[in-house]
Amino acid sequence: MNEPIAAEWRPALARSVVLRHDRVRGADLLVLPERVVVLSGRAVEVLRLCDGHRRVGEIVDELAARFPGAPVADEVPRFLGRVREEGWLR
Repeated sequence: MNEPIAAEWRPALARSVVLRHDRVRGADLLVLPERVVVLSGRAVEVLRLCDGHRRVGEIVDELAARFPGAPVADEVPRFLGRVREEGWLR
């Protein structure tokens, strides 16, 4: 179940998760214990901003500036919530 995202949450990748670009595949990956997730769309751009310093609102603001008109205010918090449920963010 998606929990509401806390305004003060400063998302960061879980300690066991690594964000990596695979030059051979030309793809961005989340490398997890015993699993690799191929990222699509703008997911990598969102996750790169999850540095443990920026709040969710700051991530949304940064992406809104990069992609004017995109529905980041709704989609980014939902995406971050799903990724947190998977255990990939802390």
